[in-house]
Formats: sequence, structure tokens, C-alpha cells
Amino acid sequence: MNHWIVAPIVLPAILAPFIIMVLRYHLDLQRIFSVAGVVALLGIALTITAQAAGGDIQVYELGNWPAPFGIVMVLDRLSAMMVLLTALLALPIVLYAIGSGWDERGKHFHALFHFQIMGVCGAFLTGDAFNLFVFFEVLLIASYGLMTHGGGAVRLKAGVQYVAYNLLGSTLFLFALGTLYGVTGTLNMADIALRVAEIPPEDTALLRVGAVLLLLVFCIKAAVLPLHFWLPASYANAPLPVAALFAIMTKVGAYSIIRMYTLAFGPEVEATQGLVGNWLQPAALVTLAVGAIGILGSQHIARMVAFCAIASMGTLLIAISLFTPDASAAALYYVFHSTLATALLFLVADLVMERRGGAIAPTKPMAQTGLISALFFVGAIAMAGMPPLSGFIGKLLVLDAARDAPDATSVWAVILIGSFVTIVGLARAGTLIFWKSHDVDHNPKPEEEDAEPQPAPEPHPGLAFTAVFGLVGGLILLTLFAGPALEYTNKTAEQLFTPEDYISAVLGEAE
Repeated sequence: MNHWIVAPIVLPAILAPFIIMVLRYHLDLQRIFSVAGVVALLGIALTITAQAAGGDIQVYELGNWPAPFGIVMVLDRLSAMMVLLTALLALPIVLYAIGSGWDERGKHFHALFHFQIMGVCGAFLTGDAFNLFVFFEVLLIASYGLMTHGGGAVRLKAGVQYVAYNLLGSTLFLFALGTLYGVTGTLNMADIALRVAEIPPEDTALLRVGAVLLLLVFCIKAAVLPLHFWLPASYANAPLPVAALFAIMTKVGAYSIIRMYTLAFGPEVEATQGLVGNWLQPAALVTLAVGAIGILGSQHIARMVAFCAIASMGTLLIAISLFTPDASAAALYYVFHSTLATALLFLVADLVMERRGGAIAPTKPMAQTGLISALFFVGAIAMAGMPPLSGFIGKLLVLDAARDAPDATSVWAVILIGSFVTIVGLARAGTLIFWKSHDVDHNPKPEEEDAEPQPAPEPHPGLAFTAVFGLVGGLILLTLFAGPALEYTNKTAEQLFTPEDYISAVLGEAE
């Protein structure tokens, strides 16, 4: 067996408790080991992506128990791509957390950070539906600790709401798994696909219930309207480097939809035919619309970026809901772009809040206004889908994939109008934060207001800015190498829509 497959899970699973038990009183050593761990994860991710690029699907059997009796990890193009995206996102964020000093404002940041990475990578690599639930719970526990990092009543309240809502999702997940197990007798994803195809049409009522419950759970994780209520307050009140890491968490929900509804509940399954398109697409259109309106109406920069995350998920899920290979390829390209762009805007928002507060309103000029405003401009262009960055390419791909869809007019209208509203909202925020601030300097506030304590500057500002520029570089590279990236996503979509290869790779020996 190829042990590289399980390495993205094992590495952070070992490193996180090591940091807690051995390095808990040595922040400098925590930082060194944390960065080294993320760099090693990136090397592993590049290795397994190169292995998966040839099209072979590899299976890792835990304890040498073959599927469907044992738990398996499965490496294909999609899982390798998502692990690589996680590693590429984790490196600039951990560097930013160190450079900005966020990692020393509370306890166990680096350990929780690696537990989070473990949960994300496990969710992407597992071939077992119950194991997917387990990794979702690892995500929930680690993300709650990261969300309340640094303390504060507002952050604690948002964290409790986040946990309560996601525990509801976890409960529904168990109901869905119980229903599917009762119908199929298995929770191995590939084995579920085989059993579903064998169920007579007259006995599929419970199967449809399980499929709908599963879709509902994944929509909660992906923050699809009206199940998005947890996201704006949670992301806006979390430490913003943590919110930047959470940009990958909503993608776990999107990944799960793609995986389960191409493998087990694909378009050829009569019992669940049309489920994703009929239910998901209207919700995705409304999600994009509400996200764009939230961007326009936000009065705080962190909350505005949280609505940017919602709008980008709307665009992504529109592409997924079209349920064609071309649309799925466009969605996978947009996954990469939107994750990097959302993380970039969260980090820029943190730079702004450390210098002037988060209100989208005129105030005194802040330090390094020119540099930060340039970074905000790049992030805004990327998020709105304006040329020349990868967001423009991603949205064009989604629009092109929707051209022959029955409701193409609605999809085009919502995406284009949503993009325009996003541009207006981000332009309004940039004007009030970076441009109008200079006018206020000529009318200083009363002396007692000037005496208010200002946030402490970053201990290592050069490292913080380096991390932000790293995300900008990622967006530029995704634009320059759009051709090879699209070739990879097209082949990934082809692999997803031929689930027989996945099933035979996982169950071949068992059969």
C-alpha cells in the first residue's frame, strides 16, 4: 500500500499532541514545529497530487482490512487536489498568525491549527461515510477552540452559536447515516453506490429520505441559504486568521456533495434523480443573491468578508448543481480561486482592523494605507470576478457551463447581477476605509476620543505581509496557469462521472 495517502492525516495527528504535551510552554518552538509541519504537509500534498494526476485511484486499507469491512482512504484526482489546496492555504495563514502575533493571544493555537488540518484532510481522503462524520466532528471541536482563541464575550457567544448549529447538523448526519445503513447495510461509499443500484424502484422511499438528509447536512456545512445563519457572525467574530483558515471548511461541504452525488446518488440512479439540481440550484441562486446584498449593506469589514464567503459559495454551488462534467470542472477551478480569494480578504481585513478598527466609515488615516489598500484592491477584484485575475476565468467557466441548462437565463442573471452588486459593495467599502479617511484627517476628532487605546502593531509585520502576498501570488499563478489547471479539473470531472473506476478500485479485491 502507498503510505503517502494517509500521511496528510497522520502528520498533523502526531504533531498536534506533541505541541501540547512537549512544547506547550515554548511558543518559539511551537512556531518552528508548526511551520515545519505545514511545509512537510505541502510536500506530501504535492507528492500525492503528482501520483493522482495519472488517473490511477489508489486505496489505503487501515489495518489491512479490505473494503467494505474495513475503513479505507482513497486517493483520486479530487481528493489530492483538495489536500493540496488545504496545504497551500495553511502555509500563509500560519505565517500570518505568527507575524501578526495572533498565535500568542490565547492558548494552544498551533495544536488546534493542526487538529483542524487533520480533520480537513481526513474528510477529503476518507472512503467511508461514517468516517466522514468522524472527521466532521474533529473539524467542529478544533474550529470551536480556534474560534474562541483570544477570548472575549462576543467571540464566546458567536462560538456557542456556531457549535449549537453545527451540532444540529451532526445530529442530522447521524440520522442520515442510520437511514442509509438501514437501507443498504453498509457505509462504505463505493459499496453504497453498488447497493443503491440494486434496490428496486418501489423500495426506494427510505433511500430518498437518507439522500435528502445527507444533502441537508452538507448544505449546512457549505452555508447554503437558509442554512447559512451560523456563518456571518461566526466568521466575523473569530480571529480573522482563523476565519481565513475556515475558508476551506465550507468547501468540505461542497466536496461532500460532489463526492456522494456523483458516486452513490449519480444521475443514473432513478430514486434520487434530479435531487441536486431541483433542490440545490434554487438555494444556491438565493445564497449568491443574499451574499451580494450582505456585502453591499455591511457596516463592518469582517462581516462584509463573511458575506463574500457566502456569495462565493453560492456561485460554486450553482456550478455543482448543474451536475454536468463541464460544470463540475468549472466548479473545481472556482473552488481553488474562491478559497484563496476569501482567505486573502480576511487577512487584509485583519490588517485594517489592527490599525483603524473594522467600521466601514471614514476615520483617521492608518499606517501603511497605500500597501494595504492595494492588497484590498487585488482581493476585491478577485472576489468580484473582475479581469485579469482567476475569478473572472472561474465565473466565465460557470456561465459557459450553464449556457445550455434549462434555467440558464436565471443562472446568468443572478451571477452577473450578483457580481455587479459585489463590485459596488467592495468599492463602497474601499472608498470609505482608504480614501475618505484622508478627508477626516483635516477634521480631527476631539482630544478625548484620540486618547482611546489603539490595537498593538504586529510583532513581525514583514512576515504578516509576506503571508498576504503569498495568497496574492497564488491567485496570480492560478490565472497564469489556468490552462494546466483547467486540464486537471476537466480530467477530474471525467473521473467523477465514471464512478465505476472508483468502485472497482475500492471493492475490486472484495469482489
